Amino acid sequence: MNSNSVVRRSAAVLALSCVSAMWMQPAAAVEPLDTFSVRVGSFANRFNTTVRVDGELSDGTTIDLGNDLGLDNDNTIGLIGLTWRPFDHHEFGFAYYRDDVSGEKTLTRDIVFDDVTYEANARIGAERKFDIYELSYIWWAADHEKWAMGPRLGVVWYKTTLGIDLQVDANGNAAGASFDRSVSGDLPAPAIGGGWRYTPSENWRLSADVGFFKANINDVDANVTYGRFGVEWYPWEHFGFWSDITANKVSAELKKNSFNGDMDFRQEGIRIGATYRF
Repeated sequence: MNSNSVVRRSAAVLALSCVSAMWMQPAAAVEPLDTFSVRVGSFANRFNTTVRVDGELSDGTTIDLGNDLGLDNDNTIGLIGLTWRPFDHHEFGFAYYRDDVSGEKTLTRDIVFDDVTYEANARIGAERKFDIYELSYIWWAADHEKWAMGPRLGVVWYKTTLGIDLQVDANGNAAGASFDRSVSGDLPAPAIGGGWRYTPSENWRLSADVGFFKANINDVDANVTYGRFGVEWYPWEHFGFWSDITANKVSAELKKNSFNGDMDFRQEGIRIGATYRF
């Protein structure tokens, strides 16, 4: 069973729990911060990505994964996440989702990928995989009755795999596996910024997180900009619904044995789901 199936089933179970809870749990005023929460939902996700994969003998071509390789930038995926505040002013967060896209394309120009040249008019198959882990820590320096604010340290960790398979060469001949290439690598995208929570009324909560970072970490030289704004509604004390918009812009140079080159992408989208909290 793949990760998206697990998330979808978890979402269904949580949604049924919410319906059952409407007769058991009266609505109560929502505080700015939870002690614990778990969320499941769906992410209408967009990846606009360009990448250059160098080989041992030559530099690669800068490739737009959508225009050049036929990989759809838009995808709807499942996600699961949780937060835990074991102490009054300290909160930890985690989320996981996976973006997996494949496609086919007749090339309109020559491209070089990991020392292999794929000529214009060749037919190729391509695949992009991102396993994405979001980790965060917030120190709630200011915690009041209706709002909270504090510095935030977060990282979005991308485990990336990108592959190209030559199906038919530029002369119309079937190609062998010697032209197939696949690279993989880890891309950490840390961001230092702040978090904010606000309860404008007893059943509603607004939230925002922002961050920026520029550094060389573990053979990855990256510029990262991160932002998120969310709305939560709790018709019952412990169960409710949430939605947010999120964006992460990463420009990175990777120097690894399995992935040597550049990757620039902008990940953005709308997320919506159900949550259990206390």
